Amino acid sequence: MDEIKKLEATIEAILFTMGDAVSLNKIAEAIEHDLETTRKIIANMMDRYDEVDRGINIIEIDGSYQMCTKAEQYEYIRKVAQQPKKQTLTDILLETLSIIAYKQPITKLEIEHIRGVRSDHCVNKLIEYNLISEVGRMDAPGRPILFGTSEDFLRNFGMQSLKDLPEIADEAIEKFKEEAEKEVDDDNQLTLRDI
Repeated sequence: MDEIKKLEATIEAILFTMGDAVSLNKIAEAIEHDLETTRKIIANMMDRYDEVDRGINIIEIDGSYQMCTKAEQYEYIRKVAQQPKKQTLTDILLETLSIIAYKQPITKLEIEHIRGVRSDHCVNKLIEYNLISEVGRMDAPGRPILFGTSEDFLRNFGMQSLKDLPEIADEAIEKFKEEAEKEVDDDNQLTLRDI
């Protein structure tokens, strides 16, 4: 009996982890048993999951098995799924997002050139938050991806279009240029001292 419980636990872990339907053959190979024994174990599990006090069940789809939520639980799941995800935008993410917003369409290499550091993590996080997306490919060697802001960006920042982006004041542009030139000068002086 302990052997059966271990096999059931393994099948349960496989179905839960995979999410999609898993063929009987693959399950049988994983637990190292024949198809008929595997089918009987799964049938017993299905009977127990069908009891009223369980929120999930196992369904059979064309010779494969999948773990699913019972239909009567959908309303509760929907309430949780519709809760907004908490997204934290760090200063670094905001900096990267503002570069993309004002310079789009823009490649990751161009973003990195402006920031002066690698931006893989920032770009991936902004894609994950659905604030930016791929808007095309540059007609250049390697066809780099061009990024731009998404509808969610506009929605989250209360804008109807990119025309609503605040204009950067001329004084601020001059200040940015001065800071950039100072950084370049400082870098050059450091390089000369190292020689």
